[in-house]
Amino acid sequence: LAHDISCLAGALAWVFQLRTLISPNYQSYLVLEPSLVPMSWKSSPIASAMFIIIVGTMVILIVRRKLLYAELREDWEIDFGPQRFSYKDLFHATQGFKNKNMIGVGGFGKVYKGVLATSKLEIAVKKISHESRQGMKEFITEIVSIGRLRHRNLVPLLGYCRRKSELLLVYNYMPKGSLDKYLHDVDNRAILNWAQRFQIIKDVACGLFYLHERWEKVVIHRDIKASNILLDAEMNGRLGDFGLARLYDHGTDPQTTHVVGTMGYLAPEMVQTGKASPLTDVFAFGAFLLETTCGQRPVKQDSQGNQLMLVDWVLEHWHDGSLTEAVDMRLQGDYNIDEACLVLKLALVCLHPFPASRPNMRQVMQYLDKDLPQPELAPTRLGFSKLPLMQNKGFNPSAMSYPELRTSIGTFSGLSGGR
Repeated sequence: LAHDISCLAGALAWVFQLRTLISPNYQSYLVLEPSLVPMSWKSSPIASAMFIIIVGTMVILIVRRKLLYAELREDWEIDFGPQRFSYKDLFHATQGFKNKNMIGVGGFGKVYKGVLATSKLEIAVKKISHESRQGMKEFITEIVSIGRLRHRNLVPLLGYCRRKSELLLVYNYMPKGSLDKYLHDVDNRAILNWAQRFQIIKDVACGLFYLHERWEKVVIHRDIKASNILLDAEMNGRLGDFGLARLYDHGTDPQTTHVVGTMGYLAPEMVQTGKASPLTDVFAFGAFLLETTCGQRPVKQDSQGNQLMLVDWVLEHWHDGSLTEAVDMRLQGDYNIDEACLVLKLALVCLHPFPASRPNMRQVMQYLDKDLPQPELAPTRLGFSKLPLMQNKGFNPSAMSYPELRTSIGTFSGLSGGR
């Protein structure tokens, strides 16, 4: 902004220092070589004056346009929670965004590890390409709001950098990587014990409760899964990757959007209506609970290419009275049975096909903190499969059923008894 103002001042000085005939009493201090003065200036005072006016007007308009854009840009950034980093600093921090520093690739771009030269702080830099200026503005506005979030169980957004069509987001580096690596990476020999898993579950629940109820706006994450749970040096769970998140005011309804998310975590009503809500996050959280406890992905394919749902497998064990057999075999039986059963039952509650029958995150926290007794699933012969709901064919209640659930905060019921 200061640079543009100095350009304007210089341009005006240049215009008014030119020798003109607009005022007969005007005395110029600018001396031009005779060979540099066009003959038309000498022969036509009117043309000379018009030339100066036109050039001066053009300079003023160009600079004003730059100033207007700069003011708009400043308006966007004046309320930014995170700071703006220079591209040079991030370039040097990541050693020129070399492949050896790349620690992740996602739908929104690549992530690089870096170290800031001044503070020696380890950072993670996500490079995002976005061609549309309007889209860039909307995306930045979204990130800016989320950049003001502050909670111990969220990955903090430290700042950003804008360069041409690129948007670079700067986060605290999480040295232990993602939870997904510990659950599914066959090359990773480190296995999380039950105490670590249960603590991570509580950490994520606490962060999600903050997003839904404790911040100034309602934040719907829309992409809760193990790969978006990052672990700090003390193995605390932190919810990250807010690229799909949506915000709205408390007491208002969220707007319908296009369906985004990951198969196995998508609530049926999200597929049907395209409307995300805190309860669609609760559904995804239920899938995350099963994933963390069972050590398996919510959806996988068998040898014939058929999709198998983890929740169906867990329900079979529940029907057979062998719920603990769904717990990750790699734990070799070394886990707290009461806590494991609590998490598995809570997961089934969160995965209820009807949103009104799911708990909110406040109630989830009460279950995990054992302020409420374990949810009790009443015996039933009904089964459940989410797969038809995952397909974009609408919601078909006749294709599904769910066991009745009784809790101290009311009765959750499926087709066996409407609500």
